[in-house]
Amino acid sequence: MAKPEQNLYFLALIPDEPVRSEVMAFKEEVKEKFNSKGALRSPPHITLHMPFKWRSDREDQLIELLSRFKFDLYPFQVDLDGFDFFEPRVVFVDVDKTEVLTQLQKELSDFVRRELKFFNADYKDRGFHPHMTIGFRDLKKSVFPEVKANYQDRSYQRQFEASGFCLLKHDGEQWEEFRWF
Repeated sequence: MAKPEQNLYFLALIPDEPVRSEVMAFKEEVKEKFNSKGALRSPPHITLHMPFKWRSDREDQLIELLSRFKFDLYPFQVDLDGFDFFEPRVVFVDVDKTEVLTQLQKELSDFVRRELKFFNADYKDRGFHPHMTIGFRDLKKSVFPEVKANYQDRSYQRQFEASGFCLLKHDGEQWEEFRWF
């Protein structure tokens, strides 16, 4: 018997305008200047729960379970502050790791573990480091010093209000905003 089809999903905060368009412009810039287009496969976002597989025929159950999650501290402000890097090939807009953002990520991860029975979907030893990726994976290590020089001293300070999170779904090519909670 064939295994049921599974889709890929993840949970994230997605900024509203104008931050959304500004971060997309940074992704485009990384593509144009440094030939890295991987980050264009998703909208600007802060990952709250890493990608996971879920059976297609149980998608309604996933949505119903996620709709039960309650977070008492909405809305809250998210602060973006400059750029940073995960060597040797990731550049991102840095996000201030506030107590409320950390609490949301922890409560949502705990909820997912408990309600969706996920026990392998953790950030391993990395911990939660909120950021918005603008270049990664296909960014060549050889151009990374140039990328770093281009972004390390650039200023970018913005804020947006978070009043919910998004379930993103992979369509085989890119990540689409699927449901808001």
